[in-house]
Amino acid sequence: MALPFLPGYSFNKNLGKEKFHKSQHFDYTNDVRMLVGSEKPGIGGELLLGQKHKPKYSVFPTGEHSQAPSWVAFDKQVLCFDAYFQEPVPQSKEEKFRVRKCKIYFYLEDDTIQVVEPEVKNSGIPQGTLIRRHRISLPPPEDDQFYNVHHFNINQEMVLYSRTFKITDCDPFTRNFLRKLGMRLNQTDSTPEDPYSNLRQQMEESMRPLRPYERQDTLKQFLEHDRNVLRFYCHWDDSESMFGDPRELILHYFLADDTIEIREVIYPNSGRDATPKFLHRSRLPKHAPIPIRQPGEKTDRTVLNVFGPTGHGGRFILDSLKTGAVQDNFYRDCDLTIGSVINVWGRHVTICDCDTFTKEFYRSKYGIEDFTPVQYRAAPAPRPARQLPPYNGFGSEEDSLCSCQGLLPKPPQKDFKKLMEKDRQGLESNVLRFVGRLETDNPIDLERVFIISFYLSDDTIAVFEPTQRNTGVLGGKFLERSRVKKPGQELFKSEMSEYFTAQDLYVGAHLLLNKQPFQLVDADEYAFNYMEQHAEEFPRANVGTILSKIKSISKDKRDQLIAVTEPAGTGVIQYEHFRSLLVATDCGLSEHEIMTLGRTYSEREQPEADLGMMLAVAQDQLRKKHFEAFADMVRAFVHEDRNSSGLLPSHDARTICKAFQLPLADDLLRALLTKYEKESGEIDYHAFLSGINWRENPAPLVLPEDVLKFDVTWSGTPAGLVVRSINYALMLEDVFGPRGPAGQAS
Repeated sequence: MALPFLPGYSFNKNLGKEKFHKSQHFDYTNDVRMLVGSEKPGIGGELLLGQKHKPKYSVFPTGEHSQAPSWVAFDKQVLCFDAYFQEPVPQSKEEKFRVRKCKIYFYLEDDTIQVVEPEVKNSGIPQGTLIRRHRISLPPPEDDQFYNVHHFNINQEMVLYSRTFKITDCDPFTRNFLRKLGMRLNQTDSTPEDPYSNLRQQMEESMRPLRPYERQDTLKQFLEHDRNVLRFYCHWDDSESMFGDPRELILHYFLADDTIEIREVIYPNSGRDATPKFLHRSRLPKHAPIPIRQPGEKTDRTVLNVFGPTGHGGRFILDSLKTGAVQDNFYRDCDLTIGSVINVWGRHVTICDCDTFTKEFYRSKYGIEDFTPVQYRAAPAPRPARQLPPYNGFGSEEDSLCSCQGLLPKPPQKDFKKLMEKDRQGLESNVLRFVGRLETDNPIDLERVFIISFYLSDDTIAVFEPTQRNTGVLGGKFLERSRVKKPGQELFKSEMSEYFTAQDLYVGAHLLLNKQPFQLVDADEYAFNYMEQHAEEFPRANVGTILSKIKSISKDKRDQLIAVTEPAGTGVIQYEHFRSLLVATDCGLSEHEIMTLGRTYSEREQPEADLGMMLAVAQDQLRKKHFEAFADMVRAFVHEDRNSSGLLPSHDARTICKAFQLPLADDLLRALLTKYEKESGEIDYHAFLSGINWRENPAPLVLPEDVLKFDVTWSGTPAGLVVRSINYALMLEDVFGPRGPAGQAS
C-alpha cells in the first residue's frame, strides 16, 4: 500500500547527507583550470539525471581487497601485456611497413603505463622504452580521463598518443588478476609477421655454409685456466758476448692462452736499466727465429679445390687433412721442465726452479715428483760479523746498542707480547716471591729477612725488607725494581750482559744482587704452584726430572732408601726424615727439588683460618685508614636487597665494597666474604658489616708480628699448606716400581 503524498508521509532524501554546497563551473584537469560546462554536478556534488561518474583511478570490487591504500595493497604488482603496432616506412622498396613488437606495463598502485620495445640485434632503430611510466589520458573526446585497468583486454586496440597498439596476449598473473575482477577476456591473437624481418632471416640463412667450418674454440681453456700462471726461475748465460754476464729471468706461462712472458731480475746497483719486460707476452716458437711468411701462405684452414666463378657464387672445398699446411711449433706447458733449455729467439735459457703452484700443477697433471732445483750460481759468501763497539758506560747497554745500529737512534724495543701475557691479570699476579737471607758473618744481618720478588712480565727483581721490631734495622725498599746482571761479567764489552731470569731463582739458590749475597730459603704458595704448572720452563720443579735423578743413584744408596721402615707400616714418614734421606743419597737435589718432591707426595693438612684473627686484622687496617662509612654501606646493602632477606649474592656484596673503596686487600676481603657465605651462595651482610665495624664492635688489638705472619690467600687459608707427612711408599713405587712382599723392587 503506497503512502499518501502528504507532508510527513514522504522519506527525507537529505538524511545522512553532509554536503550541500553548490558545484562550481570551473575545475582543475591536469593542473589546468577548465570550464566544466554541462558536466557540472548538482547540489553537494551529486550527479544529475543522465550524468555518469568518471572515476579518477581504477575502481575495484568492494570487499574483495584490503582496506590498505592502493600504493600499499598493489605495491610491486604490474600487469604485463604483449602488443604490437605498425609503423609505415616511406621511400623504401624492401618494406612498406614495419611490425614492431612491444610490452605494455600497467602499474596497479597508481594507474601508470609504460611501453617498452625489446631490443633486436642490428635493427638500426632506437629501441627500449618508447613511453616512460606515467598516466596516459584517453583519446579525444574523453581526454579529460585516464586509462585504468578496465580499459585493458586481449585482442583489442588502444590508442596511446595517436599510435594504435593492439594487445595480443598477457602473462598468467595478468590473466588471473583480470578474471578475479570479473572481466571476460577475449581470445589471444597472433602477431603478424614482419616482411623485412623475414627477408633478413632468409639472407642470414643463405649466408650460412652447408658444411660448417672447422671450429676452433678456446673459450673452455680460458674459463678453466684464467688467471692461472706458471712461474719459472730461469738463467741466461750471456758471458760469451762482449760485456755480457749471467742474467736471472722469471718466465710466466699463462695457461689461459699458452702465451709466455719473461721479466728480468735487476738487483739494485747492478748498473742495468730497469726495462719493463725482457719478452712481451706472446706465443714463443721453438725454432726461432722463424722465416717471414708470404701473405696467404699461413692460414687457419687449407683449401683443397675451388670451382665456379671467382667471387660471389663460387664454391670451394676445405682440406680436413690440411695437406701442405705450414705449421709452427710453439712451446707448451709440457715442454717446460726444470733443467730443460728453451730457445728464446736465439737465446738459450735454462729453467732452474719454479714456485709452489707450478709444482702442484705438474704433480697433478703429469705426475712429476722430482723438482730438484738447478744450481746456477755459487752460494753467497757469509756476511762478515758486525763488530760492535764496547759499552761506554752511558745509559743502558740496550740503548747504547741501538745508537750503533743506525744513523737515527731508536729507543730499545721491549718484548710487548711477553708483557701482555705475563702482566697482572686479576688474581693472577705473575710475580714469584721468595724469602731470602744475607750470607754474612755479621750476627745482626743474619736475622734480617728479605722478600725477593721476580716479575715475569719484564724479568725485573725487587727486594723488600719487612720491618722487625727491636732489631735496630730500618725496613723498607732494599732494591728498586730493575733488571739485575749476573755477577762475574766485564762491564765494558761488546756483547750484551746476562741478566737473572726466572730459572735462576729457586729455594736454595745463591744470588749476588748488587754485590750483596743472598740465599733463597723459602717461597710463597703462588711461586711453588706456578713453577709446578710450568714444569717445562722450570727444571727444578719438574717431578719427572727429579725422579730420574733419584733413579740414577748407585745400588747401595738405592738399597738404603728401600730399606727404610716407617712406623706402623703405613708407608708415611715425617718430612724432616724424608729430607735427611734425600740429602744422604748425594744425588744432587737442591732444596727446591726436595720441597717439590715433598709437596707432590705429601699428606697435606689444611688448617682452618681464624675468623677472629681475620676480623682483628681487617679492623686494624680500617682503623689506620680512618674508614667510618659503615652507615652508608648498610643503606647501600639494604637498597640492593629487594626481598629484605638480609642476604645478597657474593658478587653484589663485593661490588658494593669496591664502590665504597673499602681499604682491604682483595685476598682478605674474599676470605671474609667466604666466611659469611651461606649454603645458597649469599652473604649475611648484617653480620659482615657488624664484624668489620671497629667503632661499635672493636676486636682485640693485634701485634705487628701477628699481622705480618697472617698472610691470607684468596681461599681464606694461610699462605702455604702445611707439609708434615710424606707418602714414602708411593714415591718409592714411582721411582723403582712396585715392591714385593720382601720389600724389594720387583
